[in-house]
Amino acid sequence: MKVVFAGTPEFARVALAAIHAAGHTVSLVLTQPDRPAGRGMKLQASPVKQFALEHGLPVAQPTSLRLDGKYPQEAEQARAALQHAAPDAMVVAAYGLILPQWVLDLPRLGCLNIHASLLPRWRGAAPIHRAIEAGDAQTGVTIMQMDAGLDTGDMLAMRTVPVGDATTAQLHDTLADLGGEMIVHALQDAQAGHLQATSQPQLPSGVSPDSVQAQALGITYAHKIDKVEAAINWSQDAAVIARRVRAFNPFPGASGSLRGELIKCWQAQAVPGATSHAPGTVLQADAQGVLVQCGEGALLVTELQRPGGKRLNAQAFLRGFALVPGEVFV
Repeated sequence: MKVVFAGTPEFARVALAAIHAAGHTVSLVLTQPDRPAGRGMKLQASPVKQFALEHGLPVAQPTSLRLDGKYPQEAEQARAALQHAAPDAMVVAAYGLILPQWVLDLPRLGCLNIHASLLPRWRGAAPIHRAIEAGDAQTGVTIMQMDAGLDTGDMLAMRTVPVGDATTAQLHDTLADLGGEMIVHALQDAQAGHLQATSQPQLPSGVSPDSVQAQALGITYAHKIDKVEAAINWSQDAAVIARRVRAFNPFPGASGSLRGELIKCWQAQAVPGATSHAPGTVLQADAQGVLVQCGEGALLVTELQRPGGKRLNAQAFLRGFALVPGEVFV
């Protein structure tokens, strides 16, 4: 089968590798333009582009696919490349660009999306982070037939995995592997004409995706992670903070301020119990971890990082940044 693949980050690279290994002809790879990255802020190719170049796959990197947008010439060039690629199907995974209707209509079998949630829960940009943050017991991958909406198309396949105590980094890797496996099966089913579609609930026109009505339909939106969310609110329940620590690992990293330094908290667990100390107060600091009072219960932080330093377990961290009970995170 001739496949066009559209994706950008590591999650998408895993899927592209699975499709390539399965023997499909990848006639074109679409990925985001190179971005500045690293301390030197040099232009860096996406993981998807790196894989494509290593395996001799043609690559296009349009800034936009909208023919009536700010970059019509790039969009026209992309359309010509897509038409030349003549795909039977297009696979999309964390691409980062909205696909206009002309793209959705181009492949013979349509566009299949790999989405890292159990739709219609956690439509949108950050489904893995938000599932962990919300305390979901399970999440998974949905293969979806794309339409013009945001993750609103018919569902073609779905598999679940437990969330457990996973961080976003750990769950990302599990779901990336699962997505690669599932899309290979979905392409086989599409080629054989065996795909079965299940429609998603749809919001009435004008109803907010964050409304009670949406939630009643099982619809939730995984809004993009903002760096300002990294700041720990020590007045929250310790269990809530512990979930946020896992959800924001590796980005943006939950953090608290102490002695004017921003301390990243990478691994932590909630500890039940009540004290009379104010939220943010250090209750204990030893090889077992840094225990901090929260609004309800306490947070035992076991991996920390100072600005410009390395991620360290509590024992190693405290050797270079001694803490004493009574100090207060803000």
